[in-house]
Amino acid sequence: MKTLATLCASMLLAACSHSTTPTPAHLDGEVFYLQRMALPPAATLEVSLQDVSLADAPARILARQSGPVQGNVPLPFHLQYDPRELQPGHRYAVSARIELDGRLLFINTEHHGVNLDGKDPQPVRIKVDPVR
Repeated sequence: MKTLATLCASMLLAACSHSTTPTPAHLDGEVFYLQRMALPPAATLEVSLQDVSLADAPARILARQSGPVQGNVPLPFHLQYDPRELQPGHRYAVSARIELDGRLLFINTEHHGVNLDGKDPQPVRIKVDPVR
């Protein structure tokens, strides 16, 4: 009987250790610009990871970080996403923008594609350009 109880306890522990919730994946990077200027204290940074597979449809956002700018460039970001949302054959990209009171100051003008296969160089560096 003691052996049966031990066997049941070990099976229960093994089942608990194989949780069905996957570990979230993450993408780290930094946003920078070339202009020699400081951002206003109220500026905000938004960085998003998007599924950009469909040409005639809005990109689907998988992760987003948004908040006040902390310090000077480069501005770090950390995007955490659910790897179960990734689909084979889809294309993914990271975009960044800096705003002040709802007015766009900087935005990335180049495509920053990522593979999300664990081989993307990190930190991902995203250059943003001023909006005139």
